[in-house]
Amino acid sequence: MGSGKTTVGQSLADALGCPFLDLDQIIVKKAGRSIPEIFAADGEKGFRALEKQALEKTVAKYAENTAVLALGGGTVTVPGAVQLLQEKTLCIYLEASFDTLCQRLEGQREGRPLADEGMAERMAAREPLYRAAAQVTIDTEGLSPEEITDEIIIDCL
Repeated sequence: MGSGKTTVGQSLADALGCPFLDLDQIIVKKAGRSIPEIFAADGEKGFRALEKQALEKTVAKYAENTAVLALGGGTVTVPGAVQLLQEKTLCIYLEASFDTLCQRLEGQREGRPLADEGMAERMAAREPLYRAAAQVTIDTEGLSPEEITDEIIIDCL
C-alpha cells in the first residue's frame, strides 16, 4: 500500500500503449463484493484464495500480450505467486521506506483492511518476497509517478 502500484501502473500502461489491470479490481468484479466485504465475510484466507485464482487467470490471459498488472501488497504471500511472477512476468518492485508509505497513505486508509498498526511488521515480512518475485527494483524515494515511470522504461526496455 502506498508504493504507487496503481498510479505508476496506469502511467506505464499509457506510455506503452497497453492495457492496465489492477488485481484488486479484478477480484472485486469477480466476487461482486468490495475488498472490505470479502475480508469481513471470508477473512484474509478467503481473500487470498480469490487473489490466487485472479492472478493465475490474468497472467495466463496476457501471456502473449503486453499488459501492466498492479498487484495487491499481499499477493506475494499467496502460495506459488512468487514462482509464477518470476517465471511468467517481468515483475517490478516499487521500493519505498515505511515512513514514505505512511506519508503517501495519509488520509487514504479507508477501505484498506490491512492498513493498521501491523503494517510495519507485514512490510518487513513481505519484503524478501517482493525482492524474490521482482526482476527489477525501483527505489521510489523522492520520485514523482512520472519519474518512476521513466525509470522503469529506462531499466526495462
